[in-house]
Amino acid sequence: MKKIVTLLFLICCSFLPAQEASKDSSQTRWNMFTYDVGTMVKGVGYSYARPLHWQGKQWAQFGAVVSGTGLIYLADDNTSRFIRNNREGIPKFLRDYGEIYGSPENNYIATSGVYFAGLITKNEKLRRTGVLLISSATSAGLLQQVLKSIVGRARPLANLGKDTFDPFNSSRNFHSFPSGHALLAFTNAYAIAKQFKNPWVKAGIYTVGTIPGISRVWDGQHWLSDMVFAFAISIATVESIDRYLDKKYDEKYNNLQKLVSWNLNFGPGQMGVTINF
Repeated sequence: MKKIVTLLFLICCSFLPAQEASKDSSQTRWNMFTYDVGTMVKGVGYSYARPLHWQGKQWAQFGAVVSGTGLIYLADDNTSRFIRNNREGIPKFLRDYGEIYGSPENNYIATSGVYFAGLITKNEKLRRTGVLLISSATSAGLLQQVLKSIVGRARPLANLGKDTFDPFNSSRNFHSFPSGHALLAFTNAYAIAKQFKNPWVKAGIYTVGTIPGISRVWDGQHWLSDMVFAFAISIATVESIDRYLDKKYDEKYNNLQKLVSWNLNFGPGQMGVTINF
C-alpha cells in the first residue's frame, strides 16, 4: 500500500515542468540537505508565529473560518448520519484510498520521495516543493495533535453525540477534532496544486485531496465540521510556509502571483466556499 501512495505522488510530480539544474550546481548535496532541513524547521516555526503578526484582514478570515465551522457543527448529527448511511454506495477502492492516502506514515514516505528526488537531481524547484510538503505536513500535523487532545471531542462511532467533549482524554474515541487524515491529505494536495498554473488541474488535485477527509466521515471516525476545519488549517499552513520559502529559494514552479483565492460566504439560507481563479 505504501508503494501505491509513493507512486501516486511521484506521478503527480511528473506533471511538473521538466527538471532544471540548480543555479549553483557546485553546491554539494550535503550542503543542500542541511540547508533544506534547517529551512523546514524554520518554516514550521514561521507558520506558528504568523498569528502574532495578523492584521484586521487575517483576523476577519479566522473569524469567518470559526463561524463557518460553528454553523457546520450545528448540523453535524444530520450531515454525518447522511454521509455514513450512504457509505456502502461508495466504491471500496475509494474508501481504501482515503484511509491509505491520509495516514502519517504514507504521507512522509511520499513527501520525502518528492524531496529526495529534487536533492538527487540538484533541482531547486523540486527541492523547494519537497520542503514545502514536509514542513507544511509537520506544522499542520503537530497542531492537529495538540488540538485533538485539548478539544477532546467524541468521535461519531462513540455514539455520544456531537456535543460530547472530554479534554485531555487519552482514548482515541475523544480525538475527533480536527481530522488528521483530512488535514494531511489536503495539505499535500494544496501544496502540490500550487506548483501548477492551470486552474482545472488545481481543482482536480483539490478534489483528490478531499477524498480522505470524506472517507473518515463515511467511516464514522469524524464529523463533517472536523473535516472542514482541517481543510482550513491546511490552506493557512501551506500559504504561510510558501511565503516563507519565497525568501529562501530563488526558483519555484508556477512562479506567479496567487491565482486562486478562497472565501467563505454566509447569508440567509446559504453557506458555502467560493473559489475564485
